[in-house]
Amino acid sequence: MGKVVATISTSVDGYVTGPDDGPGNGLGTGGERLHHWVFGGPWTYDAEPTGEPDPVDRAFLDDAMAGLGAVVCGRNTYDAAGTWGGRNPWDRPLFVVTRRPHEQPAAEQGFTFVDGFRAAFERAQDTAGDRDVCVMGGAETIRQALAVGYADELVVSLAPLVLGGGTRLFEGFVRDIDLERTDVIVSPWATHLRYRIVR
Repeated sequence: MGKVVATISTSVDGYVTGPDDGPGNGLGTGGERLHHWVFGGPWTYDAEPTGEPDPVDRAFLDDAMAGLGAVVCGRNTYDAAGTWGGRNPWDRPLFVVTRRPHEQPAAEQGFTFVDGFRAAFERAQDTAGDRDVCVMGGAETIRQALAVGYADELVVSLAPLVLGGGTRLFEGFVRDIDLERTDVIVSPWATHLRYRIVR
């Protein structure tokens, strides 16, 4: 069985979205800056991002994708991303945690709606087999993976900015977790921190 990697982009002050995130405003006001590293610089919701990652960020992404077997995300992330234009952006199975599985989109779109985090996680693990499962967010989905002890690693892509508001990654999180830093990768757009979760 592969690893379970919880991965998220955050600002220096711990926000994973800007204020007023959601459908039509994706990562919230100013929140697209959290993902400048993905597209090699500034982008907006007004146009489809077309930029390419910096070579350092590209190598980081390629490494993450190399062992990836399945992805889990929350319904808020799916909705805020505008359903990624109705097409799974990963070339891996994507399981969406939702309380409304009856809203399952057409199979060719590549999303599988699953009722509840545990069920989505188990489906992802079964599908991934000996490959990794990525729990990509949003914040509540990451918190669930950490709280129940499913995640083996936490990967934080730290954007060099202070948002001052939005959704905090660990807001209300009460579990004590020890982390061992295993890697630091620095690009012009982010510092990627990889931690092993100490059991």
